[in-house]
Amino acid sequence: MLSEVLVGLDLKPDGIYVDGTFGRGGHAAAILQGLGPLGRLYAVDKDPQALQAARDRFAHDARFTIERGTFAMLEGLARSQEITGRVNGILLDLGVSSPQLDDPSRGFSFLNDGPLDMRMDPDAGLSAASWLASVSERELADVLKTYGEERFAKRIARAILAARQLTPITTTAQLADIVSKANPAWEKHKHPATRAFQAIRIFINRELDDLRSVLEQSLAVLAPGGRLVVISFHSLEDRIVKRFMRDHARGPAQVNDLPLLDTGFTPSLRIIGKAQQAGADEVESNTRARSAVLRVAERLH
Repeated sequence: MLSEVLVGLDLKPDGIYVDGTFGRGGHAAAILQGLGPLGRLYAVDKDPQALQAARDRFAHDARFTIERGTFAMLEGLARSQEITGRVNGILLDLGVSSPQLDDPSRGFSFLNDGPLDMRMDPDAGLSAASWLASVSERELADVLKTYGEERFAKRIARAILAARQLTPITTTAQLADIVSKANPAWEKHKHPATRAFQAIRIFINRELDDLRSVLEQSLAVLAPGGRLVVISFHSLEDRIVKRFMRDHARGPAQVNDLPLLDTGFTPSLRIIGKAQQAGADEVESNTRARSAVLRVAERLH
């Protein structure tokens, strides 16, 4: 959705922009191409491989800066660079990147066997294997249900704990096999371990907590007229983004059947257009794009 992102950001040649999910730099390259000599792009990524890719590709460009970390450090980044309240656009391309999915050694994919890691930053926090080695059945079921919307969360959690009594679960193939056998109703055109892997990955990386945090921080960092552009890949993410933009554009939703209250609400965002999805040509060339939803909002004051 590159063209949609650039339209959403409404690039100004001398503007200041933040790419909160650098990945391998596709969006960053396009943003830099639209900036003049005075423009600036600040990028963030948890993944050391992404940082190396950034340095290899953009080390020569004085307009570009990248830091290692989560986009939940947005306000700290803005303070350190003295750009608080001056940023013209923030881009968040959520979820796991294609290079991470395609690399079996990162442990994100159930299609290729590899170590069961799933950390976007392999130097921080517990790996999925370490967490599964000690998690309780109740907590695991809650994670599968909350972050994966898995109907058979309890059944799958029970199967995982039973399996770990026999042998440690250390590879993606082991986990995918356990989940597949425990799942009694395979969805058409979807691997039976899809929801479980999604849930564990989101939990391990604190993805939704970081998303809520960066959205709130964006209000202080954006300049008046600055744009917030977010690409989500599943309903949990998109629900959070949609609610945040709606609440700051229109105020909190009123409870049905109760009289409207005068809350003195002053909107801080304006929603730009409707939610957008990838076109057929893009989906054909990149199947991951089929679930992408892009939303744009503009800071009012």
